[in-house]
Amino acid sequence: MQNPFENTGFSMASLTAAINLLPNRYGRLEQLNLFPVKPVRTRQIIVEEFAGRLNLLPTRAPGSPGTVGERGQRKLRSFVIPHIPHDDVVLPEEVQGLRAFGSETEMEAIGGVMARHLETMRNKHAITLEHLRMGALKGEILDADGSTLVDLFDEFDITAQSVPFEFSTATDNGQLKGACLELLGLMEDGLAGEFSTGLHVLCSPEFFRALTTHKEVKTAYQNWQQGAVLINDMRAGFSYSGITFEEYRGQASYVKADGTLGTRRFIAAGEAHAFPVGTVDTFATYFAPADFNETVNTLGQPLYAKQEPRKFDRGTDLHTQSNPLPMCHRPGVLIKLTSA
Repeated sequence: MQNPFENTGFSMASLTAAINLLPNRYGRLEQLNLFPVKPVRTRQIIVEEFAGRLNLLPTRAPGSPGTVGERGQRKLRSFVIPHIPHDDVVLPEEVQGLRAFGSETEMEAIGGVMARHLETMRNKHAITLEHLRMGALKGEILDADGSTLVDLFDEFDITAQSVPFEFSTATDNGQLKGACLELLGLMEDGLAGEFSTGLHVLCSPEFFRALTTHKEVKTAYQNWQQGAVLINDMRAGFSYSGITFEEYRGQASYVKADGTLGTRRFIAAGEAHAFPVGTVDTFATYFAPADFNETVNTLGQPLYAKQEPRKFDRGTDLHTQSNPLPMCHRPGVLIKLTSA
């Protein structure tokens, strides 16, 4: 009897195309399009830093020799792209009764079962990518168990910076305004000549609530929006002192070392993380090719899917994998905000 999964519609190319066409329903960072996709052909990337200097030129008497331009220093940094495989299985019970002889809808029914599995697997890869990207925004990319994959501050020899927000002071003394101005200054210094259209802050619910209910911010916002804060949901983001603040509730479950499930918040309670938007080349997500014979030396895709029959044809194993590395090329722009 013919195995329906031997149809070309279930080949590696077809399944990979199908899983990449499924909509990504999870991830605020995906919606912001902050990390544009950059496919590569290798499992390792090289980030080159060119540190040129812009200095003042002194005056000279007419006829004097001019100053000589200095060449910037180049530094190369190598990063290994993580490999994230995920497997599932399609059992005969899931397609039982759908293989009537001569049925014209047989492949559509089996295709629907496969699509449900691919969608579930795609969602798991999507939340994993969101977790990695949030780590890149915080300067430390973490694995599912919380271990560090890449510490961007160490790799680029940069000291992490933070700005405290004094919410404990209930009076309108301009302290929060001063903290925002300090944040803007640090961000502009960290850009190092890069272009940016604005500054965005993703806040934990605790930080966002303390900010929006503080007398200094609340009064300024009411004067600016004529009291719209009382009737609108501001969690989607509002501007204050030239900065857009947005509440972020990203979290996901993970398997602990003892086999039990735990929950990890992507932003710790009472914290927020600032980053520039509208940059040219500050953020990127590198995708490496899968470790298949068919994908050697090809440009990487966000997701791959492949299937093969189990022993004695007792089901079909479904394999997916992603090889992503979110990267911030200028970690100096990553600034943490703390509640004080």
